[in-house]
Amino acid sequence: MQEENNLVPQLRFPEFKGGWEKLIYNDIFSFNSTNSYSRIQLNYKRGLVKNIHYGDIHTKFPTIFDINKEQVPFINPDIEISNIKEENYCQDGDLVIADASEDYNDIGKTIEIVNLNDEKVVAGLHTFLARPKLKMALGFSGYMLQYSKVRKQIMTIAQGTKVLSLSTSRLGKINLKIPSLPEQQKIAQFLTAVDTRIQNLEKRRELLEQYKKGVMQKIFKQELRFKDDGGKEFPDWEFKNGNRLFKSISDKNHNSDLPILAITQDQGAIPRHLIDYNIGVTAKSVSSYKIVQVGDFIISLRSFQGGIEYSYYKGICSPAYIILRPAAELNRDFYKFYLKTSSYIQELTKKLEGIRDGKMISYKYFSEIKLPYPSLEEQQKIANFLLAIDEKITVTTQKIEQSKTYKKGLLQKMFV
Repeated sequence: MQEENNLVPQLRFPEFKGGWEKLIYNDIFSFNSTNSYSRIQLNYKRGLVKNIHYGDIHTKFPTIFDINKEQVPFINPDIEISNIKEENYCQDGDLVIADASEDYNDIGKTIEIVNLNDEKVVAGLHTFLARPKLKMALGFSGYMLQYSKVRKQIMTIAQGTKVLSLSTSRLGKINLKIPSLPEQQKIAQFLTAVDTRIQNLEKRRELLEQYKKGVMQKIFKQELRFKDDGGKEFPDWEFKNGNRLFKSISDKNHNSDLPILAITQDQGAIPRHLIDYNIGVTAKSVSSYKIVQVGDFIISLRSFQGGIEYSYYKGICSPAYIILRPAAELNRDFYKFYLKTSSYIQELTKKLEGIRDGKMISYKYFSEIKLPYPSLEEQQKIANFLLAIDEKITVTTQKIEQSKTYKKGLLQKMFV
């Protein structure tokens, strides 16, 4: 009875009863030699074959792989390959497994091919191809191999120091448990629906981000103008040197009790502990750190790449950074957007000042760049418009994370 209970998932569709079958990887799949082409240079017709390599699996492709939805690269046309037998091309239901990685979380990641649509695709660099020996429901195997107990087994058998790798002999001995074919189909259909929702949300976020980028470009080039509440045109924009709008602040009057801020390109200035950013500092060095107030802007070593950062937090940061605070009446949100635009970043790159550990924009050079200064009312309207887009992106991102958490919970409960 105890054995039977161990073979029953915690969450199950009510029409299914009984325990799942205990097998090992080799009982269900055979490993195909298609990936041998990635280790030696062969020859065949150019431009007709696509390939999935380990980097695609790590970063690009979903677990259930539909070629109609994914952009698969053709094999480098400068490489001629031949002698690939028909059975060595990928087939629906095949698994493509990443057999190399520098990260335990990526090693052995797997995609299952469910809709090749007669495309010629091979498993590429640093991958294995596994083909079902048994009749399996399309999609089920890909989800099964995401299950945490299976992933832990795969990470345990990985070998290597800097670069991890897998062998088919070790992979073949991993324990797997499978239900009847109808139950497999039900599970795969249900999880595919969850994945479809996640993919649709990610597409919505991508479209919102593209729209925001495009509309910002038009706004700051003044190709798109707002009107006041009475429907009248706003005055022409003024352009002022950076030092007329922002002053450099070097306030070190603190007791080292404020949080240390990391200056990031994607989250602005944020307490280090919120992003697992751990660098040892001494009490003496922290005493020289500058205070950052909420609403300050920071010029960092990477501002020539990602623009000038904004702080939502009060804290302290390295004296290497330049802290900017408004020296005139202005809308911080307006400049929060403008100082991250590609056009402004291009201006910054013209003002690079070499330093020992990288490149830095000095306050002097920042001051020489003219910044737009619309009327305060127009600044507010522009800021509100862009903040509303940001809010939609944030809400969509939250829904994505909630859906991913929901899926993770399902994977924990729907498999044995």
